[in-house]
Amino acid sequence: MPGKSSKGPRQPLLGAPLDALDPYLPDNGNLGYRISRYDLELEYKVSPNRLAGIATLTATSFIHLRRFTLDLASSMSVSRVTIDGKRARHSHRNRKLTITPESPIPPGGALTIVIRYSGSPRPIRGPWGEVGWEELTDGALCANQPNGAGSWFPCDDHPNAKAPYRFSITTDSPYFALANGVLESKRSRAAQTTWVYQQVEPMATYLASVQIGMYKKKTLATKPVPVEAVLPPRLMRNLEVDFGRQIEMVEAFVEMFGPYPFPVYTVVITDDELDIPIEAQSFSIFGANHCDGSRHAERLVAHELAHQWFGNSVTLTRWRDIWLHEGFACYAEWLWSQRSGGRSAAEWARIYYDKLAAHPVRATLADPGPRHMFDDWVYKRGALTLHALRLSIGDGNFFALLRRWTDKYRYGSATTEDFIALAANYSTMSLGPLWDEWLFTAALPAFPGPS
Repeated sequence: MPGKSSKGPRQPLLGAPLDALDPYLPDNGNLGYRISRYDLELEYKVSPNRLAGIATLTATSFIHLRRFTLDLASSMSVSRVTIDGKRARHSHRNRKLTITPESPIPPGGALTIVIRYSGSPRPIRGPWGEVGWEELTDGALCANQPNGAGSWFPCDDHPNAKAPYRFSITTDSPYFALANGVLESKRSRAAQTTWVYQQVEPMATYLASVQIGMYKKKTLATKPVPVEAVLPPRLMRNLEVDFGRQIEMVEAFVEMFGPYPFPVYTVVITDDELDIPIEAQSFSIFGANHCDGSRHAERLVAHELAHQWFGNSVTLTRWRDIWLHEGFACYAEWLWSQRSGGRSAAEWARIYYDKLAAHPVRATLADPGPRHMFDDWVYKRGALTLHALRLSIGDGNFFALLRRWTDKYRYGSATTEDFIALAANYSTMSLGPLWDEWLFTAALPAFPGPS
């Protein structure tokens, strides 16, 4: 688990985190070690959808490690594995790469794992649809949530297993390549360009992402938070309409939630239409249908931006706590609506309360179940829970709590119990009844506020 100090960047502690699988995704994640850094060298050919990679993983063992596993899709073929420069035996089946070191690794032992692999990446199919690496009409995107990271690189695919990353992406020169973090270098040679990005702040595997397309970059702001847009030239004319209030939105959320947690924020707009936008650490991905000159998707623009605080910087420790991401991002939509002159948060609460009341569910918000964790009711009931809390403790305490939450667990992982414990410091009365009603009881409580 991350340390408790709130000073400076929060780094994962090796040797101490929860070494357990997530019951919502028991086939993902791996035991016995923790990865402290990913270095991914990727070469991608767009037209044949061909990816070749060298993944260098720095890790530390928890136990006497005779062998260990990584998550990697069967569409990827592994040609060579070394540990500390020595060949290691490996097998690859059922989306698990099993590696056997030449000699067992002692508890606390450091190891550098280098994996050469290649293949034609494709999404991983599951209860939530297809997630992972996806071909576009002319390019590619990565949308890993919750278990798609292994579709394109070997990893410990668990939300609590955060680490820094370095991405080196080589692709044909007409294409723009984006990855998480800050662009460190860009070098063109012959008909190819290599883009190198450093993601210093620890990141969950599901938030790792590469975007490739015929894009141009436009700078929207340079300070206090650098904001950029990466999109097809044909959509530039709509950018000012659909994302024209992006800077105001960033400023509002910094005021409400605390300092923006990363060096830059980028909006990616693909040339294809997308059913829903997608968050990644330090950027968000939208489809061409979200940039059509109508501003109809502005609530989604707010939602994805809010995830940089709630989900990307402060990440759930286990998937059952998904409301800590989606409920907070949904409530940010309502807060932005009110700030920008639209309906108030109280009005949105009433609208969505009535919708939830018309379609009751049998699961609790604190444990919705793996098949239902991305259902819309989780988002809306999560937002209503925050609205109920806000009414209970008052605006001053509520926003102070949110800023403390994003500071205390910055770059780390947290649970519902952590939020409950922190919220207790901002209330003069017991919040137990509120949590019992909104988090741990399936039945919808009474509407929070005047009828």
